[in-house]
Amino acid sequence: MTDRTSVGSMDGARSGDRLGTLLILGGLSAFGPLSLDMYLPALPSLARSLHTSPAPVQVTLTGCLVGLALGQLFIGPVSDAYGRRRPLLIGLAVYALTSAACAVSPSVWLLAVLRIVQGLAGGAGVVISRAVVRDRHSGTAVARYFSLLMVVNGLAPILAPVVGGQLLRFTTWRGVFVVLAGIGLVLWLAVLLALPESLPVARRHSGGLPATLVTFRRLLTDRSFVGCVVACGFAFAAMFAYISGSSFVLQDIYGVSPQLFSVIFGTNAVGIMLLSQVSRVLLGRYGPRRLLVCGLVSIAVGGVALLVVVMAGIGLPGILPALFVVVASNGLVLPNATALALTDHGAVAGSASALLGVAQFAVGAAAAPLVGIGGSGTDIPMAVVIAALSLIALASSALVLRRSD
Repeated sequence: MTDRTSVGSMDGARSGDRLGTLLILGGLSAFGPLSLDMYLPALPSLARSLHTSPAPVQVTLTGCLVGLALGQLFIGPVSDAYGRRRPLLIGLAVYALTSAACAVSPSVWLLAVLRIVQGLAGGAGVVISRAVVRDRHSGTAVARYFSLLMVVNGLAPILAPVVGGQLLRFTTWRGVFVVLAGIGLVLWLAVLLALPESLPVARRHSGGLPATLVTFRRLLTDRSFVGCVVACGFAFAAMFAYISGSSFVLQDIYGVSPQLFSVIFGTNAVGIMLLSQVSRVLLGRYGPRRLLVCGLVSIAVGGVALLVVVMAGIGLPGILPALFVVVASNGLVLPNATALALTDHGAVAGSASALLGVAQFAVGAAAAPLVGIGGSGTDIPMAVVIAALSLIALASSALVLRRSD
């Protein structure tokens, strides 16, 4: 009886540890949407408070996005050389301190600079969370774990602006940054107390910048890896184009109310989470490569369908299902592309994760302005951009299918 009780207690402890690790890694991987989306409802009041126009305020968004991309590119290789915990703890500490500094910023341009630093530090959480998964898992288990993390990544873009909007009922935009500082501090404590080092000293790689450049060159000459990077980058960018353009298209052109838009936005995000869990269930039978290709075909079908229905003037009955397919397909593409990219490069998982992250944020940042080229009175630019990005993502399957599962 004692042995069974002990075994049960140990199993329960291990389950608790696994859940705690999942929550920590999920929180770290959500730094992007948390940093970008939580203060979106506060942008108008921020502009009034700092006596500036909307354009400089938009620079604070771009600065954070650039910081997130560059932070991953730098911190990924550093974590391969020095382990995961030390760079992560430093990044989280800087993130918390910078967020607190944002809260007391006296000008929009100082805020823009601080947002770049905040993004650089937040990139540590994004890139290292993926590397830790690869350190701990291999094979299809990597894809299954990333599918679980997609639940958090799917919820974060929905909840972040909602939480930000609710915070504005009790505080100003400065209070939003105080909350971000608190999130950084909580995750710092969680990593310090509950996330052990996942990269042993024997598996670390040093050599400074020359070694990093050699690693990047080796990764970028791996056709399968490049295919996964393209799939991740352009599929994510198609979703980012939807995020940046859909509010104007659906509300200004088709008269959708803000409340209905929130429902549509939430439904599409639920689609990502559902398909990511379908992927997790089917991995054992079909493998990540086939599921990735299914996702790429699906997103291309959705993108082309969106362009067709927009050009034909079908309206919301055609646009909404097409957008759902485009967004939800990322639940198949992102976890499986990430897993395949990291599976063959476990020794340099930080560097590989960095290139994946840079592709997502860089292509997304480049695509977002294109959606608004025609102004707020037309939906054709959004449809063209999403269709083009989806087809480029599908083209990457020629590289991904270099070999069979």
